[in-house]
Amino acid sequence: MKLLIVEDEKELSHSIISYLSCEKYICESAYDFNEALEKIDLYDYSCIILDLSLPHGNGLDILKEIKRNNKSDCVLIISARNSIDDKVFGLNIGADDYLTKPFHLSELGARVASIIRRKSFDGKNSILLDNLLFDIQAKTLKGPSGKIDLTRMEYILLEYFIANRNKVVTKEAIAGHLCGDDIDLADNYDFIYTHLKNLRKKLKSSAGQEYIKTIYRMGYKFSVNGR
Repeated sequence: MKLLIVEDEKELSHSIISYLSCEKYICESAYDFNEALEKIDLYDYSCIILDLSLPHGNGLDILKEIKRNNKSDCVLIISARNSIDDKVFGLNIGADDYLTKPFHLSELGARVASIIRRKSFDGKNSILLDNLLFDIQAKTLKGPSGKIDLTRMEYILLEYFIANRNKVVTKEAIAGHLCGDDIDLADNYDFIYTHLKNLRKKLKSSAGQEYIKTIYRMGYKFSVNGR
């Protein structure tokens, strides 16, 4: 899943990104109000970690803009403001959670995971998909023969497909999810095809089915038993 960390304290931002990257998230950063608004306008995120006190603006105005534009990005506010009024106001205008600074990175990671489970996986810790058991909490995949070893990018790609199962996703959407604003540096989509080929091969080898279908001139769809 792809996250945006909106935090002007660069040391804290780097620590958050380092920790969450190890948890198999793709992380992007924004250090001020304007940069955050630009990225949110261009890309979709599974969760936005949002500080309230930002250069050139207020994080609550970013949250209001997200809701005004009917974007589905979840928002976790992180703030040094510890008053009940601030928490209630932030949650009432659409934040999914509120975490007061200072915090442990493990708690931040747990809250992000909880938000994403609620949004994309109906709050479940694991999903059984025919011959596949996708453990969201443990971040593992098992087939009939046991655990299927995936690279970090293969796992992120599979998680994206499962969150959008039975929907057609374009190669552009996949590229944006995997690379974010770095996609402009890519000459082509060969890296997508490589990850897709390897993931498909592992799934078919373990479970004996082709779960990821190519939809001609449209993109790809993850489905179980043809559905």
